[in-house]
Amino acid sequence: MAQRAWGSMLFHNRKTQLLLVNSLTFGLEVCLAAGITYVPPLLLEVGVEEKFMTMVLGIGPVLGLVFVPLIGSASDHWHSSYGRRRPFIWMLCLGVLLSLFVIPHASSLASLFALNTRPLEIAFLILGIGLLDFCGQVCFTPLEALLSDLFQEPDNCRQAFSLYAFMISLGGCIGYLLPAIDWGASFLAPYLGGQETCLFSLLAVIFLGCVLATLFVTEEAATQADVLDGPALKDAPPKPSPPACCSCQLSRSSCLLQARHMVQALRNLCTLLPRLHSLYCRIPKVIRRLFVAELCSWMALMTFMLFYTDFVGEGLYHGIPRAKPGTDARRHYDEGVRMGSLGLFLQCVTSIFFSTIMDRMVKQFGTRAVYLASVVFFPVAAFVMCLSHSVIVVTISAALTGFTFSALQILPYTLASLYHHEKQVFLHKYKSKEEEGAARSDKKSAFSKGHLSSQKLPYQNGHAGSLFSSSSSSSSPPAAGSALCVSSSCDVSLMMMVGEPDSVAPGRGICLDLAILDSAFLLSQVVPSLFMGSIVQFTQSVTAYMVSAAGFGLVAIYFATKVVFDKSDMAKYSV
Repeated sequence: MAQRAWGSMLFHNRKTQLLLVNSLTFGLEVCLAAGITYVPPLLLEVGVEEKFMTMVLGIGPVLGLVFVPLIGSASDHWHSSYGRRRPFIWMLCLGVLLSLFVIPHASSLASLFALNTRPLEIAFLILGIGLLDFCGQVCFTPLEALLSDLFQEPDNCRQAFSLYAFMISLGGCIGYLLPAIDWGASFLAPYLGGQETCLFSLLAVIFLGCVLATLFVTEEAATQADVLDGPALKDAPPKPSPPACCSCQLSRSSCLLQARHMVQALRNLCTLLPRLHSLYCRIPKVIRRLFVAELCSWMALMTFMLFYTDFVGEGLYHGIPRAKPGTDARRHYDEGVRMGSLGLFLQCVTSIFFSTIMDRMVKQFGTRAVYLASVVFFPVAAFVMCLSHSVIVVTISAALTGFTFSALQILPYTLASLYHHEKQVFLHKYKSKEEEGAARSDKKSAFSKGHLSSQKLPYQNGHAGSLFSSSSSSSSPPAAGSALCVSSSCDVSLMMMVGEPDSVAPGRGICLDLAILDSAFLLSQVVPSLFMGSIVQFTQSVTAYMVSAAGFGLVAIYFATKVVFDKSDMAKYSV
């Protein structure tokens, strides 16, 4: 009994929960970095031309742009015994695991269905790559929302996303290193097969372990209706067990209730698109400003990251990628690509360092100063890479862009969490009609202190209380009174939160706004892929890659100055 209690306290510990959630962040990034790095040679080996290869790599981001907002909105309105986020996380993780099986076994799967296996092998390979890229990148959105749900207080939220960025950088480092190992000569080869099978089997094992860790995450599973009907489930006294004669009837009623919930969920998914359109038309200005700034920043960073190895191989080493293997031109290009890969690896290492000290930097200098400094720093580094012909200087400049990469992984999400944490300040104009009607009706009603103190009411961003807050210990839930007054306008919070269960659901949840921010990252991969090839062909110089990245960075500086960081900016920008 004592061991069980100790284990329960361990898994409910704040740091343990943070590590459990971010272990999946690590697993996702390892699979994406290793898988997407390794698939271009696989596509070329089966006969896919280079121009079509880039189109295949763009399938995941394009699908993500369509489905990320849909999944974010559905997660905000989802109710299940496993919470709102984890069902979507597990569904997308299943797609990642399926892709890790399909990609190395595309030839074997094709031989099962056709005699001429080459076209079907290409089809299976494209399916696996698209599934890996789409499910892997989209899965970050509910994962970020889960972090925001569990760690709502600004300081805790910033620490959570600092570890999130740390795990992404660490996963990128390991993911870039795994394909460089000769797995065909390892001790695993006799059991698993060749290089591809060994690599993707190892990725599947790592990722499956990270997914299983999310089973121990303590997500708030009670719906708002349950919260308003009585005390929180974990705070309620144990109910007496029903008589044996009623157990069968209760089981049947439970099954019918589950079936009804499933039908209602399918009906909600069918009506999701028109509701999403109405939500898009009401994007808060604070989110819109943050989206534009993040889009420009990510476009600058992704233009650099996507084409940096080609820039080093052709621009600094004067190699020719289409030269015959074994020639000096091809050898110089391959050396440049390896040096460029080293620069990207050092960028991940730098990002890991800044992720560990980001919380201290924000406390010392403030969110505005750190965010603007990271945005300003990138075009400076890009201009240095444009002007310098020294491999060492360019590699150091590339490594230092990890500061910008780390800041973009942390600060925009903490700002979005701040907006939803203090919804009356930043998102007061975007309450749903139900909330406004409930607020008007509740103004006329009196509140009983005994009634309010006996219930755990949900926060304004739609979840029933924070698992960890700065005012509570890591092992005990916050008191109801502190949960009510988490905002600066306690009386407004009461009027918004008390009412009928159907009217309490927020018109705009945090996962939708996080999905919009993630759409900026996905769009930043699509746009450079479409236009940078034509720009380089027109200028006849790969230096255009870095010039374009620096140009996007300069535009990002302007829009970063328009981001709302605190309450004073609301009046300053007339938001």
